[in-house]
Amino acid sequence: MIKILHVNLDAHGDMADITDEVRKFVKESGKREGAVLVFAKGSTGAITTIEYEPGLKKDFPRIMDKIAPYGDHYEHHKTWGDDNGSSHVKAAIVGPSIVVPFKDGELLLGMWQQIVIVNFDTRPRRREVILQIL
Repeated sequence: MIKILHVNLDAHGDMADITDEVRKFVKESGKREGAVLVFAKGSTGAITTIEYEPGLKKDFPRIMDKIAPYGDHYEHHKTWGDDNGSSHVKAAIVGPSIVVPFKDGELLLGMWQQIVIVNFDTRPRRREVILQIL
C-alpha cells in the first residue's frame, strides 16, 4: 500500500510536521503491526524526527547552515549553474527517509517525537512524500 503526500514549504530549512498524515495512513491500511516507510522524493528534501516546537524549528536550520553554509563554495554550482550545493549536502546528511514501526495500529514514536519533511532548497518547493506500509 502506497500513498503520496504533497507539502508546500518555504526555502532554507522550512519544515512541516506530517505525523498525523502518517498516523492516518497506518490506520487506513488496516494493518495492526509492521512499519511504515516515509520517503522524501528529490535530492534537496529530507525526512527526520524532531520535537516539532518553535525553538527547534529555528535551531535546526541554523545549525544545519553551520554544517553546510549557504554562501560557501560548492563545486555543484559549476555543474548546473545554480546556488543550492549546500541544500544537497544538508539533505544527504539528514537523509531521504525513515522507517517507523507500529503496533496495534499505532506509531511507536516517543512522546515528543514528530515526523517532519524538511526543504533545504534555496527556493520554496512542493515536496512529495511517499508512504509505504512494510
